[in-house]
Amino acid sequence: MDRREFLHMTGAAAVVAWLPGSVFAQRAAGRYDNLLILVELKGGNDGLNTVVPYADSEYYNLRPRIAIPRDQVLQLDSRTGLHPSLQPLMPLWQNRELAVVQSVGYPSANLSHFRSIEIWDTASKSSEYLPDGWLTRAFADSPVPKSYAADGIIVGSNELGPLAGGSTRALTLTNTEQFLRQAKLAGPEGTSRNPALAHILKVEQDVAQAAANLNTNYTFRAEFPNHQLGNAFKTAAQVIAGKAGVAAVKVSHTGFDTHSGQQGAQQRLLKELAEGLTAMRTAMQEVGRWDSTLLMTYCEFGRRPKENQSGGTDHGTANAHFVLGGRVKGGLYGLSPALTRLDGNGNLPFAVDFRELYATALDRWWGINSSVALNGKFRPVDVLKA
Repeated sequence: MDRREFLHMTGAAAVVAWLPGSVFAQRAAGRYDNLLILVELKGGNDGLNTVVPYADSEYYNLRPRIAIPRDQVLQLDSRTGLHPSLQPLMPLWQNRELAVVQSVGYPSANLSHFRSIEIWDTASKSSEYLPDGWLTRAFADSPVPKSYAADGIIVGSNELGPLAGGSTRALTLTNTEQFLRQAKLAGPEGTSRNPALAHILKVEQDVAQAAANLNTNYTFRAEFPNHQLGNAFKTAAQVIAGKAGVAAVKVSHTGFDTHSGQQGAQQRLLKELAEGLTAMRTAMQEVGRWDSTLLMTYCEFGRRPKENQSGGTDHGTANAHFVLGGRVKGGLYGLSPALTRLDGNGNLPFAVDFRELYATALDRWWGINSSVALNGKFRPVDVLKA
């Protein structure tokens, strides 16, 4: 890759222009020493086989072939349990560091992958189209300190998601070593009155600053699993351990669009998820950041309660999600899936608006006003310790 190719890459995805310094001086910052890690379960994870309503006979009626047998469920209480592949998460549950939020969704749910993840990334209503991600709006209103290497890091993908649009300082990384090698091509040289050239030079300066701050030689004792998600968490952990300063990290776990052969695919994916999350917990404990780290899963939608003819599930609505961290209360939140109150399309009603989870991160975790980023007021979910 030559210098021109690298600038094209960074201009398109890896670095988004910095906010003007005057903006930082005018607005109050949030508690960005608290780190938010978003884990996207790309494709739409099946919540019913992840957080299993094993005491509800209707669950087994709807899924005669793919339901998780009652004797294999990891019981959380007398009605609800986890998929057996999530066994690595049980110590976090027992230690009250894992919260399970059930029946998460939004009104008039859209079942298109592209449109629904756009709704989640922009925190929009299903009927409106917003140009910026919800984190982009949050950081525009309450800027991240200029000394931080970036507002947010996206690991393993060029999709900015909640960090898209606006003037957010966002980096996309495959791994830190690759970024640092490529960043040497972006030497900040000179100035220009030409706006286009000035922008390119500014991008180069931003890349160089980010590279200087991201340079880390930290070697973890924690072992990360050798799969895509494990490698993504390792890259994220290296950035965090280097004390470069970053407010949010997004990693993606792909493959959850299980229209057929769901049992084997989801078993593998959930095992990788559990291994990755527990490795990240160990790494954050190692660098003294677990109490200042909040992890949240999200995805575009859940799956339909009734299994299909291909041993899988089709696009659905309400879903279950995980919230983890050293300052998480733990326990079950939201409502159990209402399997006897499906809508005309055979889909579940929701009980927790996904923007209530975002409000939890904004209002309670960072101490900033969520109403700007979410275009309205949403009640945070009470999953965090005071």
